[in-house]
Amino acid sequence: MERLQKVMSQAGVASRRKSEDIITAGRVEVNGEVVTELGTKVDPEQDTIKVDGQQIKREKLVYLLLNKPQGYITTVDDPHNRRTVIDLIQDVSQAVHPVGRLDKDTEGLLLLTNDGDLTYALTHPSHGIDKTYMATVKGVPNQSKIEALEKGIKLKDGWTAPAEAKLVAELAERAVVSLTIHEGRKHQVKRMLKSVGHPVEELKRIKFGPLDLTGLSPGEYRHLTNSEIKELKAVEDRVTAAEN
Repeated sequence: MERLQKVMSQAGVASRRKSEDIITAGRVEVNGEVVTELGTKVDPEQDTIKVDGQQIKREKLVYLLLNKPQGYITTVDDPHNRRTVIDLIQDVSQAVHPVGRLDKDTEGLLLLTNDGDLTYALTHPSHGIDKTYMATVKGVPNQSKIEALEKGIKLKDGWTAPAEAKLVAELAERAVVSLTIHEGRKHQVKRMLKSVGHPVEELKRIKFGPLDLTGLSPGEYRHLTNSEIKELKAVEDRVTAAEN
């Protein structure tokens, strides 16, 4: 017997925390009866569990690393029929979703999974997962601007946390800057660089926690290795321990 919210998470419904909200809202039925108690335990092999009238079943957990090309939006579906990152996943039967977001014109590393608990752990703003970007910017930032990026930039929604910044290459009237952040504010990298006078022309995420893009061309993806999954799950374990 397992807790209902755990079974829901493993079925790809939502993270355990969000599943708890769904349960208390009266949206879950077990064997035909509405259940609102968070301590409810179920047998996922025997009990019939429905969320909003739709029966759920435990899926095999899948973890994919995609090198997202430009021109794709980071969502499961789109009402305007624009291309989404899910269109690039061809041989996976499970309903995976992106972990976090990349802008349509941003390329690079994107994790997709049906593991709701891991998604919650990796995307919560207080959990500090490092993300490294390579940005091609207008102009060449001097050392004082690099140091400003490292100390933190005052944006409309407050100061950013300290970051790692490095001038990687100087081009003709442009430069390549490496920036590592652990926050998840909307358009954060673009806003930080624009605020120091160097708007982003091209942006690529090259690292996400322990993951990188080695061996993947734009549009290609692969399954994570067991060791990579173990490293990510260690983050989830730390988050769970901190919240209990």
